[in-house]
Amino acid sequence: MAQSTFGTEVVHQEKVFEAHIVGCLTSELGYLERDPATDYDAGYALDRELLFRFLRDTQPEAWQTLEDHYSTQAEAEVLKRLEKALKEQPTHQVLRQGIKLVPNIRFQLCYFKPASNLNPELTRLYEANILSVMRQVRYSAKNANAIDIVTFVNGIPVTTMEVKNPLTGQTFKHAEAQYRKDRSPAGEPLLTFKRGAIVHFAVDPDNVSMTTRLMNGKTRFLPFNRGRNGGAGNADVPGENRVAYLYKDLPGAKAVFSREVLLDLIGRFIHLERSGGKEVLIFPRFQQLDAVRRVLTDARVNGAGQNYLIQHSAGSGKSNTIAWTAHQIINLHDEADQPLFDTAIIVTDRLVLDRQLQNTISGFAQTKGVVKKIDGTSRDLKQAIEQGKRIIITTIQKFGTEHLAAISGQSSKNFAVIIDEAHSSQSGKAAQAMSDALTREKTSSEDIEDMILAHQAARGPQKNISFLAFTATPRNVTLERFGRMGEDGHPHPFHLYSMRQAIEEGFILDVLQNYMTYSAYYQLEKAIEDDPAFKGRNAQRAVARYASLHATTIAQKVEIIVEHFRRHVWKELDGQAKAMVVTQSREHAFRYWQQIKAYIDKNGYSDLKALVAFSGDLRIDDNDWTEAAANGFPETELPQRFDTDEYQVLVVAEKYQTGFDQPKLVAMYVDRKLAGLQAVQTLARLNRTYSGKERTFVLDFQNTMEEIRDAFAPFFEATELEERTDLNQIYDLECRISSSPYIIREDVERFAEAFFKGNLSGQDRIRLEGLVKEAVGRFEMDDDEAQQEEFRQLLRSYTRFYSFVAQIIALGDPWLEKLFAYVSWLSRLLPSREVPADISITEDMLQLSAFRVQKGEEGSASLQPGDAIKLTAITEFGVNQYTEEEERSLSEIIDSFNERHGTNFSREDFLRFERVNRDIMDDEMTDMMRNNPADVVYGAFERAFFQGMVRMFQQDNEMRSAVMTDKVARDQATRHFFNRAMRMANEIQT
Repeated sequence: MAQSTFGTEVVHQEKVFEAHIVGCLTSELGYLERDPATDYDAGYALDRELLFRFLRDTQPEAWQTLEDHYSTQAEAEVLKRLEKALKEQPTHQVLRQGIKLVPNIRFQLCYFKPASNLNPELTRLYEANILSVMRQVRYSAKNANAIDIVTFVNGIPVTTMEVKNPLTGQTFKHAEAQYRKDRSPAGEPLLTFKRGAIVHFAVDPDNVSMTTRLMNGKTRFLPFNRGRNGGAGNADVPGENRVAYLYKDLPGAKAVFSREVLLDLIGRFIHLERSGGKEVLIFPRFQQLDAVRRVLTDARVNGAGQNYLIQHSAGSGKSNTIAWTAHQIINLHDEADQPLFDTAIIVTDRLVLDRQLQNTISGFAQTKGVVKKIDGTSRDLKQAIEQGKRIIITTIQKFGTEHLAAISGQSSKNFAVIIDEAHSSQSGKAAQAMSDALTREKTSSEDIEDMILAHQAARGPQKNISFLAFTATPRNVTLERFGRMGEDGHPHPFHLYSMRQAIEEGFILDVLQNYMTYSAYYQLEKAIEDDPAFKGRNAQRAVARYASLHATTIAQKVEIIVEHFRRHVWKELDGQAKAMVVTQSREHAFRYWQQIKAYIDKNGYSDLKALVAFSGDLRIDDNDWTEAAANGFPETELPQRFDTDEYQVLVVAEKYQTGFDQPKLVAMYVDRKLAGLQAVQTLARLNRTYSGKERTFVLDFQNTMEEIRDAFAPFFEATELEERTDLNQIYDLECRISSSPYIIREDVERFAEAFFKGNLSGQDRIRLEGLVKEAVGRFEMDDDEAQQEEFRQLLRSYTRFYSFVAQIIALGDPWLEKLFAYVSWLSRLLPSREVPADISITEDMLQLSAFRVQKGEEGSASLQPGDAIKLTAITEFGVNQYTEEEERSLSEIIDSFNERHGTNFSREDFLRFERVNRDIMDDEMTDMMRNNPADVVYGAFERAFFQGMVRMFQQDNEMRSAVMTDKVARDQATRHFFNRAMRMANEIQT
C-alpha cells in the first residue's frame, strides 16, 4: 500500500504521523490495514473475519470437524470458547495455548517461529499468521472514544497506540495522560487487564513509553526507548523519526512490530508474574528485548565459544533479562539448523543462591523440569551436568571442589555460562575450575609436556563454552575477560544500559543528588610521657582506632545523624523512610548502635528505633554479643523486621553494606573510607525506587565529594579502558621469579613431572611438598626481609596475573604452566611475615582532650554527561605504575634536591624509595590507609617510611647523608610516596 499524502496545511498534525506508522506497517512489514467501522467487533474486541479466515486457512480439518458438529453455530461456538479463555487466561497465554472444543477439536490461535527450519510445514504455518492494523478504533459502546492505532494477530488485539506530535504542542506525555484520564478500562474488553490488548504504547516521533495495565490515574508508564548518547531518549535515525525502530526494520535490528519480533514477544517474552496476591504482566523494556535478541543473533551466526559482556545498570531488570536469555538460548539453532547449546548454567558469586533470581528463572519456564536449582552440594551439580539438565542455577564456589574435578567427557557438549554480577573473581581459580569441568576430555596423552599444554589450554578460550557476563560495574579484568574488541582495539561491552540512562529514565535514583560531608578534628594527649607503646606503625593505627571509637567522637556524630534524620528524612515516604549508618568495623557498628539508642532514650524519641547488623560473636567491654542478642530476634528475621514501621535505622559494617535491597532507604550516613567499586555498591543501596521516593540524602564523615564522584565516574556511562593490558608482562614477572635466588629451574621441572602425571597419591603429595620446601629453606636463610616480602608479592602477582592472561589467550608455553603450579604451592608454604601483637590503647595512656565535627561540602555530587573516567589497564596485578601527576611531583623533588646539594641523583636513584613503599605497604598498612582519612594515617606512614629509608641507605653514604640532613627533601619525598601509597590502597582492586 502506498504512503498517504497530505497538504501543507495539515502535514504537521498527528494524523499524518499516525498514517506514516500504518503505512510502514502495511508496505514494509506485511500488515493488512482494516476498517474499524466494518471489521471491528467492539463487544468481543476482535476482528472476527480475520480470526475465522486464519482458522479456516491454517487448520482446515479442524474447521471441517467444527462445522460438521456445530453446523451454523460453528463461529458462535468458537467465539464463546475464545471469550471464556480470555477471561480466564491472559491474552498472550491464549495465543500460545489455543482453545479446545468438544469433540476433541483444538485450534491454534497463533503459530510461533520454529527453532529450526527442519520442518517446512511449521515454517509455512508461522508465515500464515495474519498481522493487521486499524486506525481510529472506536472501542466502546458507552462513548465515541477512539484509539489511534490497534494492531492484531489473527484478529486478536495485541497492542494499542496513542500517537502525538510535538508540532501540535503535544508529546507522548499527553498520550500517557489521555490513557489515564480518557481510557478507563472498566467494561471495555480491549482495555481490560489480561483480557484485552497486551500492551499500550504512548508515542511521539521522539519517544515511546508503555504499560501493560491501565488503571486510570494510577497507570504507570515505563520508557521503551533505545537510549541516546548514553542517556535517555532515542538516537537519530537518518531520514526517519527517532521511534522508527517500532515500525521499520533498521540496520542490524528488526522492527518491534515486525512479524519476527512481535510474535517472539508474545511467544517467549511476555510473562504474568504472581506474587503476594498481586499480578504484574511483564513486557520487556527495550534494552532487555534488544540485549536478548542481539545475543541470540550473534550466537546463531558465530556459534559457541563467544564472550558477551552485558553492562546493565541497577534498575535494568537484570534478573528478567538473564531468565529470558537462558530459556531462549537452550533452544537456539545455528544457521545450519543444528542445536547450539546443550545446557545453560547460571552462575552467581553469592555463597547463597539469589532467591529472587531462582524464582524468576523458574517462573519463566513454559515447560516443567527445565530448570534445576542447585541448593545442595556440588555432587548435585555434577549430577545435573552429567544428566544434561537444560538450565542449571548454581554458585561458582561449587565448581572448585573435588566432585567436579572428576567430571570428564563434557567437551562434546556446548554450554552457555551466564554469570550474574560478573567481576574479578570470574578470572580466578573457581572460574578456572568451572571451565576445566566443562571442557575436560576423557583421555589424555602420556607425554608430560602434552599434558601440561592441555592444562594450560583448558584455561584459555573454549570453543564449547560461551560466557554471558552481566554486571552494572565491570572492572578492568571483567572488560578484558568478557568484552568485545572494538575498532579502537579496546574491549567494550557487547550491550549497554548505563547508570546514566537508568537515572534519566527514572528506574533508579541519583544517590549523589544531595551529598554533605563532615570533617572530624580531634586533639589527643598522652597521659604517660614517652611511653614506648606509642612508637611504631601499629601504635599509630591503634591510636587512630582509639580516637574513632571514643565515646565523645561517636556521640557527636550520632547527634548529627539522628537530628538530620528527624529534620530531613523522617517525613519522606509518608513516614516510612529509613536510613543506614555505614561504619568501619563490627565494633564501630555496635558502639554506634549503643549510642544511637542512648541518644534516642535521652531525648524521648520514642517513635525512632535502630537495629544493628554484624556477623559472628563480638566481645565489647567484657561482654559477649551477637546480632541476635542485640536486636532481640534471630538474624534471619532482620530484613523483614527492618521493613516494618517499627524500625527506622540500621547500623552496619560489612554486613548488608552491599547486596541489601530495601527500597525505603532514603538516607545513608557514612563513617568509613570508601573507594572505587565499594563506594558505588555501598551507596547504591539508596538508589531503589519506591512510591513517593524522589530524593536521597548522604552524610559522609570520611570521604570528599570528589572522591565519591571519581568512584562513580567509570560506571556512569559505558565503562572503558584507557588502554589494553600488556599481556607480555607475564614474562616480566616470570623472569623476576626465575632469576630469584630462591628458585632453581630443576626443582620446578621435577615438581611439574610429578604434579602433572595424573591422579596423585598421598605419597606424591609428600614428595611434592619436599621439592617445594627446598625453596622454602633457601628463603628462610635470607636475612633481607625486604627482598623476602618482594618475593612474596611477586608470587601473588604471578599467580593472579597468569590466571587472568591464560583465560584471555592460548599461551602455548608449558614453562609458564609449570611455574604457576610450582609457585602456587610455594606461596602457601612460605612463612608469613611476623606481625607484631596488637597494641591496646587505654584511657590511662591516652586522653581525647578536644574533638569537633565540622560541616564541609554540601550540594549535588551528581555526574553529568561526559563525566566518565576510563579504567586503567592491569599492570602486573599489584605493580603500580606512576601517574603523570606523580611523575611531575617526583621530578620536582629530584631537581630541588640536586640543586640544594650539588648532587646528580637521577629518577632511578629516587625510585629506590619505591622499594621502601613496597616493604611497608603490607596488608595491615593498606587496610589502615583504605579505612582512615589521610590526616589520621599520615603519621603512621611517615614513621614507617623514615625507618624504611634508614634501612635502604645503610650502604649509600652520600644519599643517606643528604636525605637524613635535609628535612625539606625528606618531607617532600615522604609526602610524595604517601600520596602514591594512598592511591595504591584506594584504587579499584584487581
